[in-house]
Amino acid sequence: MDQLSFSVFIIPLAALLLMIILVVQLEKKADNQRTFMHLLRSITVYSFIFHFAWEMLQMPLFLNMSLGWQSTLFCTLASVADTIMVLLIYYGFASLYKNCWWMIRPTPYRLMVLVLTGGAGAVLAELHHINLGTWSYLTRMPIIPGLKVGLVPVLQFMLLPGVIYFLALSYNKKIKSI
Repeated sequence: MDQLSFSVFIIPLAALLLMIILVVQLEKKADNQRTFMHLLRSITVYSFIFHFAWEMLQMPLFLNMSLGWQSTLFCTLASVADTIMVLLIYYGFASLYKNCWWMIRPTPYRLMVLVLTGGAGAVLAELHHINLGTWSYLTRMPIIPGLKVGLVPVLQFMLLPGVIYFLALSYNKKIKSI
């Protein structure tokens, strides 16, 4: 956390560019583009709020993280990256299911795949950032045996995407009728 290196920004930047390409493609395919863009805005807002709260709450589990402007800035940047990843997961599933409204009526299978995808992505991201030295854990962070990554950040991506999609879809009554 002490140094924000250029390499920390490369993956989120590439993800952001990919996200923009996917937004353009999915918007063209959406039968109701205005409602679809409203859904994306809702996902973005909910995602940033939930991820920022999670990042701030898990701060005491990380080395060199304490309440202050530097840690808050770091959590803000992490929340932006988390939001990009939540949108990429949404687009990935929309492409896989060939339906941008895939979460309206989630099946247990789709929820299980979403949870496993979020968890696997979080494990890979944690391993990447631990190896880069972007962050490290304090002894109070519960560690997933065999993987040597923190349980709390993995749970973040296992739980929050589904909650965010559900809230974003529930918020808009027009989406429910699709």
